[in-house]
Amino acid sequence: MDEKSDDIGEFDPSIPEEGPSAPPPGWLDSVEGYGDPKDDDCTDQICPLPADFVPHPEHDRNASVPNVKVPQVSEDVAREALLQFVGKKWTYSSKPAQNLVFKDLKPFTVYRYRLETFTESRSSSWDSPFLYFVSSSGQVVDGPQYGMAPPPWLVEVQYPTKFTDTVQKVHVPHTSSVKTCYRCHGKGRVRCTHCHGRGRVSRCLTPLATSKSMIKYCPSPACRCTWCHSSGHKTCRKCNGNKKLLHFIELKITWKNQVYEFIPDRQLEFPMKKFEKVSGEVFFTDESILVYPIVGFPDQDICDASKGAIQEHLTKYSVVSRILQQVNKPPY
Repeated sequence: MDEKSDDIGEFDPSIPEEGPSAPPPGWLDSVEGYGDPKDDDCTDQICPLPADFVPHPEHDRNASVPNVKVPQVSEDVAREALLQFVGKKWTYSSKPAQNLVFKDLKPFTVYRYRLETFTESRSSSWDSPFLYFVSSSGQVVDGPQYGMAPPPWLVEVQYPTKFTDTVQKVHVPHTSSVKTCYRCHGKGRVRCTHCHGRGRVSRCLTPLATSKSMIKYCPSPACRCTWCHSSGHKTCRKCNGNKKLLHFIELKITWKNQVYEFIPDRQLEFPMKKFEKVSGEVFFTDESILVYPIVGFPDQDICDASKGAIQEHLTKYSVVSRILQQVNKPPY
């Protein structure tokens, strides 16, 4: 070994062993309205909906559908539809469709009911990836000294377009704090676990040559540790060598369009999987924070489906999320 390699193996007791991957118990401060920090759990904590955020239906109202007229299919409409179908089949001739004589035309109507409920849910978490490195530029730490943290449902956010699925994450004001990195105990580096801080390993396992029958390893009883480049330590992966961490609560807001759809399946000649490929006429649309059951529709199954779906959405989604808007769509 050369003169420099003679220094390899000197143990530095000031370099700490790598600490736990999660903050130790009591490390994070509790903030009113966000529950107690979970030191051993990185999952989001659901923010309960305040009672005054839950909408209440007016049971004495209904969405009446007046003067519903079922559209009729004429011979001209039927012929045009047949010609469009033939035009998509390159082996078909359009002459039979053009010269077709209708003896009997029996139209049938398929209805579809659709309820959309636009909901918002909120959850919070302290843990990774909500631990950030503190920069050396002296950034302002927005902690409790600047005021109380707003409750989860009063944190202002930019709302998306209605009835679209969106996720947004925001930094909760006045929840930041700077703490010494728990992984390296504020040293910025941790002891190499492969050489135990000595810079070399007791047995070198570096392969020198290989063959079909055997692998030859370096015969030296001790070699430089390739994991830490013989330094005996590595940069802390949690703080990236900055020694301190900026902790804060991050609020996750999830907007989701919950959809219920109902199609009475009475026409054996018309598979439901083909329903989305046809066009139709919208009879009625009702939009409000909470819509009301449909009455007076020609098909009673649509009315029953509307009543059941609205009650189901109210019961299911108002418990864990906030209902922002609903739209009743009983079309074609």
